[in-house]
Amino acid sequence: MTALLGLTEPDEVAALLALAAARRDAAFGRTVTYSPKVFLPITNLCRDRCSYCTFRKEPDDPDAWTMRPDDVEVWSLRGRRLGCKEALLCLGDKPELAYASHRVTLAALGASSTVAYVRRASEIALDCGLLPHTNAGILTRDEMTLLKPVNVSLGQMLENVSPRLCERGEVHHHAPDKHPAVRLRMLREAGELQIPFTTGILIGIGETLAERADTLLAIRDLHRAYGHIQEVIVQNFRAKPTIPLADAPEPSALDLARTIAMARLVLDDDVSVQAPPNLSPADLTLLLGAGLNDWGGISPLTPDYVNPEAPWPHVAALATTCASAGFRLAERLAIYPAHVAKPGFLDPHLRTRVAALAAEAAATPTPEVAVP
Repeated sequence: MTALLGLTEPDEVAALLALAAARRDAAFGRTVTYSPKVFLPITNLCRDRCSYCTFRKEPDDPDAWTMRPDDVEVWSLRGRRLGCKEALLCLGDKPELAYASHRVTLAALGASSTVAYVRRASEIALDCGLLPHTNAGILTRDEMTLLKPVNVSLGQMLENVSPRLCERGEVHHHAPDKHPAVRLRMLREAGELQIPFTTGILIGIGETLAERADTLLAIRDLHRAYGHIQEVIVQNFRAKPTIPLADAPEPSALDLARTIAMARLVLDDDVSVQAPPNLSPADLTLLLGAGLNDWGGISPLTPDYVNPEAPWPHVAALATTCASAGFRLAERLAIYPAHVAKPGFLDPHLRTRVAALAAEAAATPTPEVAVP
């Protein structure tokens, strides 16, 4: 597997991508999906300091924020009017453990913790007609239990299972919540709680090909144990001028494609393989040819706050790219049909909302494809 990730000969690479594409076609056909979403950055305070992150801010930074309930409602309603069906609630890890000022903010909001406030924000998004999907970093079993009744799915990027990346000088040295054992614990407990889950691998952060392979295998094993992983993101590191890794090399398009292909071949056929289209806008046809079947969330309203320099593609343009490669682009929800059907994976109070939005998504016309 490690050798396949490092293939460079054109014929060998082409054969690997073709094998993965055939596996994708057999499992998902020629439909590629995306989720129309509103990105709600609940707070960009975080106790971790990853070497590649621009999302995280200190409390005294003028760009630091914690969204107020009115903000959550306004942006949720705007997104719903534009056809969004998912509310992605994204935030830093446990900021109240690092910053007294954030504890004061939470108290003023009437919340006992950041996660308690996320539950309230999820309820607001639900009331606005959206299906919440929360990526809050590391959560305890009790915190996931608190969020499950108001979220159709949760997420956490595993990134990599190598403890080496937590050593001095590596990308996760100042990020206690990025230790693989901590993240794997949460993934396992999410499975035990029957929570539909998104995870993923981040490539280009100093990992070896063997460590990349180990990460994909760990995700596969967790899904085989619990059946809860809906999708796996293969995300490529992008250098930015304000991060410690500003001069670090980015993974090539071919490296990303090989990793997508290996993800498709390693993971079971009921797990979607996804790559963010805004991080590889010139290489979408190549990535389709590598076996992915999903583009993740795309917003008509809010930017990608984690990668603000990379705008979302226009859906009509993405549909044209897909059509040129022989695919149909279609909407999906933040919970996949297979997990709606599995007993215990969706809170009963959310079933009516999910059914209504699934019907709406199914009735949504395929985005208009431009004719050359």
